[in-house]
Amino acid sequence: MAFPLLITPMRRAIFVAVALLFAASFAVAQAAPSQDQSGTVGYSSSQAEPSASGLQLNEFSLPNESVLGTPTSDGGGAGQYGNSGGYGGGEKHGLLHNWAFEAGGGFNAPQSNSVTYGGQFTVGAGLNFSKRIAGLIEYQFLDDKLPGYLISETGASGGYAHIWSLTFDPVIDLMPKATNDVYITGGGGFYRKVTSFTDPEQIEYCDYYYGYCGIGTTNVVVGHFSSNQGGFNIGAGFQHRMGGTYGDGKTKLFIEARYLEVLTPAVKGITPNGLNETTVAADTKVIPVSVGLRF
Repeated sequence: MAFPLLITPMRRAIFVAVALLFAASFAVAQAAPSQDQSGTVGYSSSQAEPSASGLQLNEFSLPNESVLGTPTSDGGGAGQYGNSGGYGGGEKHGLLHNWAFEAGGGFNAPQSNSVTYGGQFTVGAGLNFSKRIAGLIEYQFLDDKLPGYLISETGASGGYAHIWSLTFDPVIDLMPKATNDVYITGGGGFYRKVTSFTDPEQIEYCDYYYGYCGIGTTNVVVGHFSSNQGGFNIGAGFQHRMGGTYGDGKTKLFIEARYLEVLTPAVKGITPNGLNETTVAADTKVIPVSVGLRF
């Protein structure tokens, strides 16, 4: 299997785009300003106060300052001046504030002749590095039918391809403060593809509710082959922010399309579990279109 950068200008452009996407995500994450969490206000004890004995307190501390009710006499008072994240300090968020999650699904449009149309779903989790960029670990599962020529070559009557993946995919908001937003995404990682061929087979089934048994048919796998390899994806989407006072809630409804290429090796003259010989070209290419929620 040839490496994509050495095959076509299209793959070279896609790989460069993915590389730029990763570089941009890293740069934005590094440049994100950090909030000032100190918020500490200093106080001076240089003011002179007359005492009962006529003496002055000048830049000295008494043994028990808490009795006098100084500004730093207890933790509760200090919080009002920013020492415990009250009014003066930087805003503190909970542990889950920076976490990002997504779930969605849709259909696949084939871009190579090894699969046809099918369905897919994706779930992901990661971190929001800033309002503009998030990094997600995504799990995706694709279920596609096989083209007729491939099924007929083997002598089977049906078939399907299952692809699942685990990838790292940054998401970059182009308008992070807008209610209706556009974003770009992409990444790569590990992909596994299993191609299965099926034939109908008679089975006996029983309906215990009505109290009788009969003979039926079901499709069973009579041959398959599989491969493990890398792959990449790149795409863009539209999202609408829901909730919040001004449409600035964290939950977003999105619709997106990506170009996905799984770098599967070519199959030549293979006989899956005793079926007829078949040949499949290298690389599996699809365009997954998804609708889902990100929060």
